[in-house]
Amino acid sequence: MNIRKTLVATTALTLTAFGGAALAETKTIGITQNNVGVDSYQTTYEKAFIAAAEANSDVNVVVLDAGGDVARQIAQMEDLIQQEVDAIIIWPTNGEAVIPAVRKAHKAGIPVIVTNSNIAEAGFPFVSSFSGPDNITQGSRSAEIICDKFKDMGIENEARVVQISGQPGYTTAIERQKGFDDRLPEVCPNVTLVETQPGDWNREKSQKVMEAFLVKYDDIDGVYSGDDNMGVGALNAAKAAGREGIIFVGATNFAVGYEAMGRGEYWGSIYQSPVDDAEAALKTAIETLDGKELPFLNYFDTPKITQDNMGDYTKPVF
Repeated sequence: MNIRKTLVATTALTLTAFGGAALAETKTIGITQNNVGVDSYQTTYEKAFIAAAEANSDVNVVVLDAGGDVARQIAQMEDLIQQEVDAIIIWPTNGEAVIPAVRKAHKAGIPVIVTNSNIAEAGFPFVSSFSGPDNITQGSRSAEIICDKFKDMGIENEARVVQISGQPGYTTAIERQKGFDDRLPEVCPNVTLVETQPGDWNREKSQKVMEAFLVKYDDIDGVYSGDDNMGVGALNAAKAAGREGIIFVGATNFAVGYEAMGRGEYWGSIYQSPVDDAEAALKTAIETLDGKELPFLNYFDTPKITQDNMGDYTKPVF
């Protein structure tokens, strides 16, 4: 495996495999990611994706990162189409805005696999398959975790919750919020969801959002965050303000969330592996090119994790 960095407008990393298969038989798969630098999950995902490609001598991959910029991701899609890659994997920066580029790839005869965070439903006809977590289920399970804890505490008829969501317009953020919003009144109908504000997947911003919540509301019993990175930011704000007794629940268990759970400061989350995520995306692309019939939605399981069962799970590497 030769690894070579190619400095072009899209800043691509091209991995070329020269195994037993002839070059003409090699599949070229391009991936445009959301924003590798924004959090450790995406960084670990990229490393795992590259490792999986390196292990497969029949695959070349062109690895791109949009840096959270929709316009840049659209340009990367167009670049991959011009390169005539065999398949494209996209981790959308915005589920609506990327649809025209996905449609263009589909029109060019290039199968598109969406990874981690799905695009808006209007783009489904142009997508071969989605590979990733069921984010609505994740939000729903987070609601069940926080409700069960309130019941254990005997406050399920009076608890007040604030929510810190992810990046606006980002499908994962939309779906995790929907799952939580829909499920909470089903399992704990008397719990009040007081307010929701975006934390943009950023710990520092989420800490500031929580600081504002703490000033605005004297009574907060629980916090739900769209991932543990934001959840720990909220936890840090509460600790700094001396506000004790708040139950923190997230989704996508980060190492910082796992550690906070071990200290008894953070109650629960949803366990999700970026390695499984990356390997599943590459596998889905390869099987699509091999002509295998796959379901449109290829989900991998993301179970509940709390202080009670965290010993059953290894600490996340991200």
